[in-house]
Amino acid sequence: MSAIGGFGTTPAPVRVNNAFDAFTSEDFLELMFSELTNQDPLAPNETKDLINQIGQIRSIEADVNLSEQLERIVSRSEIASAGNLVGSYVVGQSEAGLETEGLVLSVSVTTDGPVLNLHNNSRVPLSLVQEFVDPDAFGSPSGDGGDA
Repeated sequence: MSAIGGFGTTPAPVRVNNAFDAFTSEDFLELMFSELTNQDPLAPNETKDLINQIGQIRSIEADVNLSEQLERIVSRSEIASAGNLVGSYVVGQSEAGLETEGLVLSVSVTTDGPVLNLHNNSRVPLSLVQEFVDPDAFGSPSGDGGDA
């Protein structure tokens, strides 16, 4: 039998909370302008310090943009993976938390990620699929299995 187990069971990476994670580029700009407004006009900051700060802002914005692009790529990859399961037999946990299995008829894209719609009206989030079986493992659709 051609079955693959453990599909979608990879745990999500653990995200460490860091005080700087909540510090946006807008916050940084506000801090920088506040610093410039409150500096002593007789002892202004050096130009190189300002240029360094602008460079840091651009770096932060580039990191944010890269992160958003990577999230979109991962989302598209998940949707493509789910779409490839149409016609396959899957075993997994339904949205209601019950073990279910069935033939994948279609895929719905939700805010929580792709959800497989099964022939028995069950819905299984892609992340909760435990096993899927290639439909070719059951023989031909006519039921003759190639035997004479």
